[in-house]
Amino acid sequence: MRLRAMAKINLGLDILGKRDDGYHEVRMLMQTIQMYDLLDIRRKSSPGITLTTNLLYVPSDERNLVYKAAKLLMDEFDIQEGISMKLTKSIPVAAGMAGGSSDAAAAFVGVNKMFHLGLSEQELMERAVQIGADVPYCIMRGTALAEGIGEKLTRLPQLPKCYILVGKPAVNVSTKLAYENLDLQNMGAHPDIDGMISDIENGDLYTMVSRMGNVFEPGIIGKYPVIQEIKDLMEAHGALKAMMSGSGPTVFGIFDDKNKMKAAARVLRSSHLAKTVFATEVFNRKD
Repeated sequence: MRLRAMAKINLGLDILGKRDDGYHEVRMLMQTIQMYDLLDIRRKSSPGITLTTNLLYVPSDERNLVYKAAKLLMDEFDIQEGISMKLTKSIPVAAGMAGGSSDAAAAFVGVNKMFHLGLSEQELMERAVQIGADVPYCIMRGTALAEGIGEKLTRLPQLPKCYILVGKPAVNVSTKLAYENLDLQNMGAHPDIDGMISDIENGDLYTMVSRMGNVFEPGIIGKYPVIQEIKDLMEAHGALKAMMSGSGPTVFGIFDDKNKMKAAARVLRSSHLAKTVFATEVFNRKD
């Protein structure tokens, strides 16, 4: 079985405050894009899980979310057969694109199908939150509002047709670092999440884009000015808006014209500001 683990971008990311349990209360607009890792799963007669990856620095044991997700289901349902999994990474690691969470989501979906466990999407999502806050969304996919710690999801209509240019500089940002650089008391402008939802429901891409925002940006750009340089380059070459995704450092630009996006991608590649440049479009659940 081969599954696609899709990347996500945050169209809007707001932090409402810190909870008593140490987690942060968030409101985010999530969007899946046509950029993905591949997860191949095979049954084997001998028990246990084996995992290989195409990147030497990605763990292939219990530290990997793919392994954790598969083990969670196999333990719960007492599956005696084993599986071998091969993960081929294309989504940049530590990039604010939920690559690891999406890989785990693919493992949940794959094991459920392979062993005919009969779990619904909702039942998979309820288990997925044990692995990570973004994993339930990565099972759902599409356009969604995420609240709580990211696990409370409301499906939204799909975005109007648009094109996405992804640029990741040669730096990695941990979510922990992003939160450490977040000043909850002196946070600047907050994205208008409710306004964005209305715009999505009305199919108004241009007004939605004008309301976008990510409260992590100021703290991370202060440490890594190259993020701002990539944003400026994309907007100078036709992006309706360019913004950092998640906790960064990946920047995405939204375009209403495919040729403009391709031209901007060429300029970004030649600038050498970004290590990874990927031109694509949004994913919707009908794809």
